[in-house]
Amino acid sequence: MEKVRRQTPVPELVIGVRNLALLSACKDHADAVYFSLDRFSLRARAQEITRSNLDDFVERALGYGLRAYLAVNTVIYPEDLPDVADVIVAAESAGVDAIIAWDPAVICAALDSGLRVHISTQANVSNGRAAEFYETLGASRVILSRELNIAQIREIREHTKIELEIFVHGAMCQAVSGRCYLSAYLLGRSANCGDCAQPCRWQWTLHGEDGSEVELGGKYLLSAKDLCMIEHLPELIGTGVCAFKVEGRLRNAGYTAAVSGCYREALNACRDGSYAPDQAQGLKRRLELEYNRGFSTGFYFGVPGPEGVGYESDMNASPVRRQAVGIVLNYFPRRCAAAVQLLEQGLAVGDRIAIEGATTYIEQEVESLIVDGTPVSEAGRGGEVGLGVRGRVRENDRVFRVEQPPARGCSNYQKLPKTTKLVEKFIDW
Repeated sequence: MEKVRRQTPVPELVIGVRNLALLSACKDHADAVYFSLDRFSLRARAQEITRSNLDDFVERALGYGLRAYLAVNTVIYPEDLPDVADVIVAAESAGVDAIIAWDPAVICAALDSGLRVHISTQANVSNGRAAEFYETLGASRVILSRELNIAQIREIREHTKIELEIFVHGAMCQAVSGRCYLSAYLLGRSANCGDCAQPCRWQWTLHGEDGSEVELGGKYLLSAKDLCMIEHLPELIGTGVCAFKVEGRLRNAGYTAAVSGCYREALNACRDGSYAPDQAQGLKRRLELEYNRGFSTGFYFGVPGPEGVGYESDMNASPVRRQAVGIVLNYFPRRCAAAVQLLEQGLAVGDRIAIEGATTYIEQEVESLIVDGTPVSEAGRGGEVGLGVRGRVRENDRVFRVEQPPARGCSNYQKLPKTTKLVEKFIDW
């Protein structure tokens, strides 16, 4: 008789998105998505969801069977209050499932409108009494501080009844719960209002008090590695939290599809009791092909030391590189082709490319190119080319070449597949 595996409850998988392309990319993997409008967001560059299209976005998310959480989590100033009230009214009308907030003005406005409230990690909730405080206000969930270890999370869970959510993947900040002032001090761009210039990702030089300068060979002294807990999900499930969050609203739809897919596969295996180290390591190798700054386990197993900082790498430690090629000028559905202006560089048959926009994401190989009505094997920078495409694209979509260098002894190397299923996922738009 076949052995029946015991089913283990697993937390809700919450994925960050900024537009319809990212929403579609994770719809088969996520349980919920979190996003923001073009204001009051810690990702100020995420401008594609506005009050005018919020209803349509939420309707699409709910139609996919996902819960929709709207982040309103920046610093709120007196002059912002009327606009905050309008945002909350729009959120209630659109049918969002919860507001992610930490400012009391936003919390009160959301609760007064009958909306559920999830307390943002910006509140830096690091103990059970703090979690209970927000529960007394009427909050439904607390997104815990990222500076907690597993034992501390477990203790908070044991002494509180409110829902708890934690991060499992994505960018980490040098400052406690993202409360950073370095960008505002150096450049006048406030991280706490969503406009961080990320000076922690720059190369820095170390100066001594006596004026001496330490030569570090262009090291990235402040650049924290990305969080990746794909190998440790069973331990996190054991803490009893109700939700796992994946950060990455400003990354591309290919990243969102890959990361959400890896974590869904892992959680499904955890649910049926089959998750094993070899599967976890395989998923981590797949994640290493996506944009990342190197991986660490953050604070979950103690305060990170040098292993938590990416001294050697710049913004991307992945062997895969995306190079801008050009922009879509027009789409011809009967010919399954697009007119592309090659602004940055040329293209050749056989190149692997990605085409992306607010509602577009396609990865494919270049199978055909036409210049002035004649098929060609390559086309140079500066010209216009007809490009065969495997799905609908739109004017102003961006075209990128996707390149991966030879392995050269890297044990984690994994060759990109020749074709991708992402094409089929996006052609129904």
